[in-house]
Amino acid sequence: MHIHFIIHEEFEAPGAYEQWAKIHQHTISYSRVYLGEPLPDNINSIDFLIIMGGPQSPATTKQECAHFDSLAEQATILSAIKANKVVIGVCLGSQLIGEALGAHYEHSPEKEIGKFPITLTEAGKKNPLFSHFGDSLAVGHWHNDMPGLTPNAQIIAYSEGCPRQIIAYGKLVYGFQCHMELTHEVVAKLIAHSQDDISQAANYRFVDTEDKLRTHDYSQMNLKLFIFLDKLNEYYHSTCKN
Repeated sequence: MHIHFIIHEEFEAPGAYEQWAKIHQHTISYSRVYLGEPLPDNINSIDFLIIMGGPQSPATTKQECAHFDSLAEQATILSAIKANKVVIGVCLGSQLIGEALGAHYEHSPEKEIGKFPITLTEAGKKNPLFSHFGDSLAVGHWHNDMPGLTPNAQIIAYSEGCPRQIIAYGKLVYGFQCHMELTHEVVAKLIAHSQDDISQAANYRFVDTEDKLRTHDYSQMNLKLFIFLDKLNEYYHSTCKN
């Protein structure tokens, strides 16, 4: 199976998503757009398209960020969805999925940086891909915005600070505003690029201090993510590859 990552910045690394792909010895390719690498030109060769986060928003223009082409990424996402590929967006990636489907991103009610619980909705509890999450789960966060909702989208999970943490846009298409891929290595990179926000932690309800960010245990949420990806992979092969 082939996994393709779109990565917007070196410090917004795929973390546990990449670990899962390597554990299962899937082939991996990358569009590291911050290095000028192109978006994939052959969607049919991809099984999973995973779009990572970034400091940009879907409204960021090429004049504002020369290496980020929001409309081109949305077109790639839409092509993958139409080709019945698995599409997963993380943070900015989730917002780009919504935009590609005609749902505009919005600002989240609260800035969230750290590790805080998400709560599953009734739709989330009934979705077998998330049955192992339980009623709530502590996960990573690093955001100000949230994805838009299409008429058929289902909110799988929310948090006290953000009403749209996980969105099911379809049986193969999921937006994660939260960051279940965080590892200590990825967090260290994010800290280095987020000093202004972290230094003001005391001014926000859901922003952890640097010490907390460095000492959190991210392994359990990583394992929950692995199980979700295993289930999604099984569903993809049982329904779309036959």
